[in-house]
Amino acid sequence: MEKAIKKSEVLIEALPYIKRFYGKVVVIKHGGSMLSDRKITKKILEDIVFMSYAGMKPVLVHGGGPRINKAMKKLGRAPRFIDGQRVTTKATVHIVDRELAQINRDLVAGVKRLGGKVYGLSGRDSGLITAKKIKSRIDLGFVGEISRVDITLLDRLLDANIIPIISPVGRGRDGELYNINADSSAAKIASALRAEKIFILTNVRGVLKNQKDPRSLLNTLKTKEVRKLIKKRVIASGMIPKISACLVALKGGVKKAHIVSASLPHALLLEIFTKEGIGTEIVR
Repeated sequence: MEKAIKKSEVLIEALPYIKRFYGKVVVIKHGGSMLSDRKITKKILEDIVFMSYAGMKPVLVHGGGPRINKAMKKLGRAPRFIDGQRVTTKATVHIVDRELAQINRDLVAGVKRLGGKVYGLSGRDSGLITAKKIKSRIDLGFVGEISRVDITLLDRLLDANIIPIISPVGRGRDGELYNINADSSAAKIASALRAEKIFILTNVRGVLKNQKDPRSLLNTLKTKEVRKLIKKRVIASGMIPKISACLVALKGGVKKAHIVSASLPHALLLEIFTKEGIGTEIVR
């Protein structure tokens, strides 16, 4: 009986948030080593399907770095990175595209098993993502950045309560395929959709004031505070591109950005539907 009462209290606590975010678009980015963990990914997909049934309009953008690395090594091609960006040749961009397509199919199948309505697509489909070659101090090959997002297909899917799952490959005006960072892809897509929220899932709780102390989590930050923390190197290394994606999304009109640990069970639901949340939210 006590367990049932506690469960009902959780539902009542969630009710105001379900009302507030009903019909709102939420973009989630999932990738890295967390994507390779089936148990973690299943929990993330459960959260996304729950959000859909609760009336929200979730969009999932995924990466696939570790799986791409593995595929390249099997073919005798050593992965090479410069400033955190994968060097992508004419040959390897097709490896990237193929591996991301398989990850996309796996995620779509996972959502279907949970009873969700879902549609998988690549950024190159229906002109969703128009890319251009990224400018870098060293030529990275077929690595791109987004110059345009066409949300026509996404709007149709979301209006039909279908969850889009997107792999971050775009086609340039030159007809070439470009590999695009999943964090920045999620940010640009969230901006184009005027999303209510963007979630960047990672392997840490959020932004920590002290990297050695998980209890030093910063629950809420404003963009000006974020920039100060970057200057002080409190935010550094692998957190920089994730934070940068959050700032791009906020500048593009997204209302809130969240950095959340994918390894915490039902992290998305806890961050959205509870007062305290469990990660770091960033606001303008």
